[in-house]
Amino acid sequence: MGLEDDIAKLARIPTFAVLEQDALRLLAFSAETKVLRAGDVLFRRDEPSNGGFVVLTGSIALDAGDPGTGTARIVRAPGLVGETALLTPTTRPATAIAREPATILRISRQLFHRVLCEYPTSAEALRRSLGERLRQFTSELGSVRTGALAAADAAQRSSVTITGT
Repeated sequence: MGLEDDIAKLARIPTFAVLEQDALRLLAFSAETKVLRAGDVLFRRDEPSNGGFVVLTGSIALDAGDPGTGTARIVRAPGLVGETALLTPTTRPATAIAREPATILRISRQLFHRVLCEYPTSAEALRRSLGERLRQFTSELGSVRTGALAAADAAQRSSVTITGT
């Protein structure tokens, strides 16, 4: 796979899609490429994070539970693992394991911050994009909360009716 292929895959991921072409080029050129075999562990749950991973080929299973409890999510190419870790220090919420042979780009937090500093227009576009995604997420949580409260209220009224007869 060449640099242009990597740039094209980065551009298909929402976090990177808002970045300028030159910013994507710098990310693709400067990121570390890793090849994983099926079963290789990319990182383990509760480890400190220092960046994100772009899945270029293959797929990565994210398992947030105890070993043997099943996979929480599968990230297929092109996909991003560790979006928050690109921006701020955190701990890994899940263990990431290659489900099949996979190629990934490791983007360190330092590299990502460098790109955002060198391309302030991209940084502003990312800020707006993340803000909009957060607004949508908050709205969806509000809808879930409203639905849950309505269901609880209906269940409570139903139980009062039943016990009152």
